[in-house]
Formats: sequence, C-alpha cells, structure tokens
Amino acid sequence: MIRFKIKELMAKKEFAEDRRITIGEVASAAGIHRMTLSKMINQRGYNTSTENLSRLCAYFNCQVEELVEYVPEKVPEGQGPSE
Repeated sequence: MIRFKIKELMAKKEFAEDRRITIGEVASAAGIHRMTLSKMINQRGYNTSTENLSRLCAYFNCQVEELVEYVPEKVPEGQGPSE
C-alpha cells in the first residue's frame, strides 16, 4: 500500500516557518481540491493522480520519495501466497 506523508511534511514546514499550516492552505496553494487532499491524508489506499503528487512536491519543495512511502500489507497468518 502507498502511504502519503503529507502530515509529516506539513509539520516540517510548520516548524521551519514557525507558524500553523492548515489543510485548506496546502490545498489552495498546491491547486488541489481540499476534499482530495483530505482523502489523501486520511483514507488508506487512496488512489490519486500523478498531477496531484507533482503539485504537492512543488508546494513542499520535495522529491516524490519524501511524499510517498510503500508500506507492505500484512497478510493474515496462513493466508500467504501458496508455494
């Protein structure tokens, strides 16, 4: 599963700029609908476009690997791939 690290980047930017940053501010500045950004932050496995990733990278001035992280999904014991 892909996890978006938007909250971490927001916290880093807040610390660097010594001010509070809202989801609405990020959405507006990045040109992404607020609901889309909220889903990226809160909904596991949310699927978004590369355009949104590009806009967020530009806003946070980061590389895509700083924005997204691959998290292997836990497979219940005994239900793994058959050999």
